[in-house]
Amino acid sequence: MQIWPAIDLLGGKCVRLEQGDYAKETVFSDNPVAIAKQFQAQGAQHLHLVDLDGARDGRPTNFEIVRSIVEAVDMECELGGGVRDQQTIEALLATGLNRLVLGTSALKNADWFRQMCQQYPGQLVLGIDARNGMVATDGWLETSDTPATELADQFRGVPLAAIVYTDIATDGMLAGPNVPAMAEMQRHVDVPVVASGGVTRVDDVQQLAAAGLAAAIIGRALYADKITLPEALEAARN
Repeated sequence: MQIWPAIDLLGGKCVRLEQGDYAKETVFSDNPVAIAKQFQAQGAQHLHLVDLDGARDGRPTNFEIVRSIVEAVDMECELGGGVRDQQTIEALLATGLNRLVLGTSALKNADWFRQMCQQYPGQLVLGIDARNGMVATDGWLETSDTPATELADQFRGVPLAAIVYTDIATDGMLAGPNVPAMAEMQRHVDVPVVASGGVTRVDDVQQLAAAGLAAAIIGRALYADKITLPEALEAARN
């Protein structure tokens, strides 16, 4: 199982939000590039970036800091947040990012998203953010009446790189992931599922790996020293 340490960008700084609430922001560093280099030095081969400004505003705004991060490390890097049109896809991939996570645009314009996946095979990730099993959009500010597994069903046979499945209730709460929901999604689809939200302890990583998840994103727990990156990588390997 892969481990993707997370860097959430807001105003060019590395922050974490509780349950996606912009009013509950903690700044961990004003130098995201240094954080990315630190993750690589600790053995990470993958890096998950989130443009929180972009998720909220509908267009990425941290292009230059993203470019700086990608140029500074030798890791597979993905970015989500505000990727809503082809021009943005082109511009972000041009920074050297390996893959992009799209959520709101996939839900609101499924035909367009399928077309983009065909045009950029293996480079686009379906981001499914769920609150009580229902898909949330627009930086988690809106909750739809579409079940998460139903959204996934709409993209069967599409050349997705993966699905990043985030459980909003557990995100940033340091209380463990929703393993049953993650396992259900992985069983439901035939593409790799990346678990996101609440991954806090070595035991969480082991449970997700045992449940068959392809990868896990770890954010706040790394910054709060609840788990170290080498511990997480070791647990995922074993």
